[in-house]
Amino acid sequence: MWEIARDTEVLDLNSTYAYTLLCRDFADSSIVAERDGAVAGFVTGYRRPDRPDTLFVWQVAVDAAHRGHGIAGLMLNDLLDHLAVAGVTRLETTITASNTASQELFGSVARRRHSTLTVHDLFAPHHISPEESDPHEAEQLYVIDPA
Repeated sequence: MWEIARDTEVLDLNSTYAYTLLCRDFADSSIVAERDGAVAGFVTGYRRPDRPDTLFVWQVAVDAAHRGHGIAGLMLNDLLDHLAVAGVTRLETTITASNTASQELFGSVARRRHSTLTVHDLFAPHHISPEESDPHEAEQLYVIDPA
């Protein structure tokens, strides 16, 4: 997972230890796709403690060799279907303005699920990277709610 995240050159890279903990502690709210015995992609997320009906998606990544086959959308839909049994009806994620691929992905998930997609400003650059030497784009909150 760490290698796939690193190779995207877009995602904020967590430590290998963080990905290991995500797999252990948030296995119910994350998913890994495999093709031919290798990890092809992953979605990491968690149920918000203050809103257990909400899945917050932390990262979505697909290995370059497996992109273009709809794996990311399939993983998100499978994860939402799995969590619906536990009462999850809402999805949240944050996306930067320059990440059009993620914007399109979550838009297509909302359309496929006949859901409502809303976008709100959430974090300004200074909230994420207070050091001017390492600026981070603002993050917008994308919310997918049942229609």
